[in-house]
Amino acid sequence: MKIIECVPNFSEGRDLNKIKEITDAIESAGGITLLDVDPGADTNRTVVTIVGSPEAVIEAAFKGIKKASEIIDLRNHQGAHARMGATDVCPFVPIAGATMDDCVEYSEILGARVGKELNIPVFLYEYSASTPDRKNLANIRNGEFEGMAEKIKSSEWKPDYGPTENHTTAGVTAIGARNFLIAYNVNLNTKDKKIATDISLDIREQGRNKRDKKGKFIRDENGVPIKAPGIFKSCKAVGWYIEEYGVAQISMNLTNFNDTAPHIAFDECRTQASKRGVRVTGSELVGLIPLEAMLTAGKYYLHKQKRSVGIPEKDIIHIAIKSMGLDELAPFDPQEKIIEYSISEKFGPLASMKIHGFCDELSSDSPAPGGGSVAALAGSLAASLSAMVANLTFGKKKWMPLYDEMNGIAEKSQNIKADLLQLIDKDTDAFNKVMDSFRLPQKTKEQEEFRQKAMNDAMKIATMVPFDTLKRCSDVLPLAKQAATSGNPNSVSDAGVAAEMAYAGVRGAALNVYINLKDMKDTAFIEKMQTQTHQIITDSEIILEEVRSIVDDKITHG
Repeated sequence: MKIIECVPNFSEGRDLNKIKEITDAIESAGGITLLDVDPGADTNRTVVTIVGSPEAVIEAAFKGIKKASEIIDLRNHQGAHARMGATDVCPFVPIAGATMDDCVEYSEILGARVGKELNIPVFLYEYSASTPDRKNLANIRNGEFEGMAEKIKSSEWKPDYGPTENHTTAGVTAIGARNFLIAYNVNLNTKDKKIATDISLDIREQGRNKRDKKGKFIRDENGVPIKAPGIFKSCKAVGWYIEEYGVAQISMNLTNFNDTAPHIAFDECRTQASKRGVRVTGSELVGLIPLEAMLTAGKYYLHKQKRSVGIPEKDIIHIAIKSMGLDELAPFDPQEKIIEYSISEKFGPLASMKIHGFCDELSSDSPAPGGGSVAALAGSLAASLSAMVANLTFGKKKWMPLYDEMNGIAEKSQNIKADLLQLIDKDTDAFNKVMDSFRLPQKTKEQEEFRQKAMNDAMKIATMVPFDTLKRCSDVLPLAKQAATSGNPNSVSDAGVAAEMAYAGVRGAALNVYINLKDMKDTAFIEKMQTQTHQIITDSEIILEEVRSIVDDKITHG
């Protein structure tokens, strides 16, 4: 299933009733999730984030644009943010199963419809741009609403869709496809907009105009000022003063966080602020952010502190929030601000249960959850113990030489733990799919053939899930051995328990693989799975015995 994100920016951030009219119109389309509504009074702009299937998102975006054109009059609009339309910009972003080319196609579908049905001029931008000079949104928006009436009369700026006359009240709209954009503002302990602007000119990709020794602009042969590139790629930035907060901000659009991550931009802003005698006090996220960006930030600051990065995900995110001061101006709820969390729960219902609830469910007369889920749970507990031992080998000077090694154990263990927690529910889901296939009708030859194929497909999945559990449990054993060998000697017994639990997960998962194979007809698949499973068990037994020997020796002899 294809899932895309759409982030329309509406030129209204003060009238909450109007904003609600727009979001109600968006939600009336159905089939989408309204993830975030972020109004700004000083910018007089609201950023809305929606996700869903392409068809549903296109319809929702159209309804939002239509409603905005009916209730927003740009002739009476003022705000700190540049704007050219009631719906200023409407980008599509690929999330799952969709490509950038797909999103280009969706932007063209929406653009054509907005131009034809709403009589609003539309420019395609970013990956959808019809000409190179339209790729950058700033080029299109230059002149803003007030200058657009004359601008679009020229052949160079003829809209891609819609009329060549500015809509009287709704202006023009830019629609396109882009990478995930992080709208990120850094707060300064000053009200001086000039300082924020000066910093933004240094850090943004476009940079600032070059000057000669007399301070005059250096121009090319056509008289156009020559730019000195800024520090960061994929970074657009301006400086402004926000009355609502009483602070100046460096406002950035990070158009590719792999080029420039928020935490890197934040630290550079701190450096630049210090040069100008001011201080960064925190930062603000407008809209949502990918989980990867938050985890990368948290690990970056943990590394700087010489602390383990192999800690629970929520703790890494907490470090990122506090290190960048993301909660200075308003609460920062990861469940609402991180896109992956806002779309769905990270773990399924079984992995999210309390221990007594899981045990109650396990002990009922239902065949699922069963041994496969328990094997995954055993492996996740083993990985957790390995991480614990590594994390306990921090904090003392004598263990500092082990920092990289223990960090590696802890981080790998946390990744395995997360995979195995997912497999707790996947095992039960796979079993349920097998049971569903058994219930398919078989009265006709066609029905019987369809049922048989569905059963075989379901059994393959039901075999591969515990096989994945088998592999991930086996991956814990070398980490447990490493923890037992080099980790905090006071926790060597915990490393031993980790190895025992990991092996229990290996054996338990293997039993589930074997029992599912006996009902299958694919001989080649059966032989392959049996061979691989047997080899993993054999290798795991060897490592387990090595861990037992290490643990027994350390407990006995110290």
